[in-house]
Amino acid sequence: MEELLVLPLALGEHFLDWKYAQDVCLRLAEHDSLLVRANACLGLAYVARTKGCLEKHLVKPILLRELRSQTKFRWRIEDAILDINHYLKWRLAHKY
Repeated sequence: MEELLVLPLALGEHFLDWKYAQDVCLRLAEHDSLLVRANACLGLAYVARTKGCLEKHLVKPILLRELRSQTKFRWRIEDAILDINHYLKWRLAHKY
């Protein structure tokens, strides 16, 4: 489980292929563990910060779903959305 928690963060921070990193984070965002899903969202924010791109049509629904469904790790989802909005000039969940 530890590897799944660190994987999206490491890929987002260090992996050169942003698309691959994004896709792994999106797959991990479907995991049963709330913490793995929250870290997957944070990994997407790392991709936004380090690579400057994400596919909005794929990322937005996942982030909004997690924002609505997460309670324990909601703060992590909010941080990820704030970072993505900042680095990519998006306006996801602007009302929260």
